[in-house]
Amino acid sequence: MATQQTQTLGRMLLAPAVVLLLIWMIVPLAMTIYFSLLSYNLLNPGMERFVGLENFEYFLTDPAFLASLRNTLVLVGSVLVITIVLGVLVALLLDQAIVGRSIVRLMVIAPFFVMPTVSALVWKNLLMHPVSGLFAWIMSSLGMQPIDWFAEYPLFSIILIVAWQWLPFAALILLTALQSLDEEQKEAALMDGAGAFSTFFYITLPHLARPITVVILIETIFLLTVFAEIFVTTGGGPGLQTTNIAFLIYSQALIQYDVGSASAGGLVAVVIANILAFFLVRIVGRNLEA
Repeated sequence: MATQQTQTLGRMLLAPAVVLLLIWMIVPLAMTIYFSLLSYNLLNPGMERFVGLENFEYFLTDPAFLASLRNTLVLVGSVLVITIVLGVLVALLLDQAIVGRSIVRLMVIAPFFVMPTVSALVWKNLLMHPVSGLFAWIMSSLGMQPIDWFAEYPLFSIILIVAWQWLPFAALILLTALQSLDEEQKEAALMDGAGAFSTFFYITLPHLARPITVVILIETIFLLTVFAEIFVTTGGGPGLQTTNIAFLIYSQALIQYDVGSASAGGLVAVVIANILAFFLVRIVGRNLEA
């Protein structure tokens, strides 16, 4: 009886927070659904009218949507590959006993704490600028023609910036996993004549399978919403070459002032994110059960 009363009291104490959380989530979603069914342009106040699913049809058949979807998938996939591959290598290096290891770890992790807008400005004006940037100076010193990165390789430039931001996160997670690896397994493998590569592929890499799947899951959720780096550097251009779904929704809402189409795009983005999250969670679950 006492246990039941305790559970009832616990539910009553949690109820306000749960209700507040539901309101905080449901109200914006309900308003987005409502606006997605209207022809609603901020330049024509008072001219709203119900159009049903026309906004969804317009958004999904817009050539910009296919281009933005392709750019989003390329951006997410490329950043994942770069951060996981380099993250494993960086984690292996940081796991070694070196002088000043704590300082090196702090310097490697530091980029993750830089705001996306600041890092994008640093890359745009200090590193990738075709006249005064560091890369331009290095190429000029070598007798090569400097590259206008954001004009010639815009999407690749965005990928580099975002990967630089997320590499410390992947390295930190993988480094933590490496430190939990039983050294006796590696010593036994070395005594049996296994080389460095065999030890890595048959002992270290399988041990990193679970943290790698966690990194993929967390990074994918955030990479689907990359916006600041694109807004600060390329503005979605040239053309649609760096426009992802998040930036397309922004341009619909705050450049074209089409709230109805932008709301429909937001719901489409939510569906895409949930589909990806569903499959990633299943992958993570299988790895955790293995």
